Amino acid sequence: MSYLWAFLVGGALCVIGQLLIDLTAFTPARVLVSYVVAGVVLSALGLWGPLVEFAGAGATVPLVGFGHLLAAGVVDAVDKMGLLGALCGGFAAAAAGVTASLVCGVLAAFFSRSKDQN
Repeated sequence: MSYLWAFLVGGALCVIGQLLIDLTAFTPARVLVSYVVAGVVLSALGLWGPLVEFAGAGATVPLVGFGHLLAAGVVDAVDKMGLLGALCGGFAAAAAGVTASLVCGVLAAFFSRSKDQN
């Protein structure tokens, strides 16, 4: 049953994003930023934990999960380093995921052939 809820919640997040792009003046970049900010807000309001318990990976994998990761990193870093943690906590928390995506992108570019755009 947890797989079904993860699929439904993750799919609903994607459908909402697509509807925002299709039916409003939002650009894809604005939708992405809105989702990251929504993750931060849900985390600050204490709604993130119950959502993850209910939806599992359907909530943590999309960009909303990235927003929560940034917020949690900032909170932990502020507790450890004070105000300086507000500047570097999000970077430290997200460094592994960003690095992994960059390495995968470089490997994909290295092993694939580019095609002429015309």
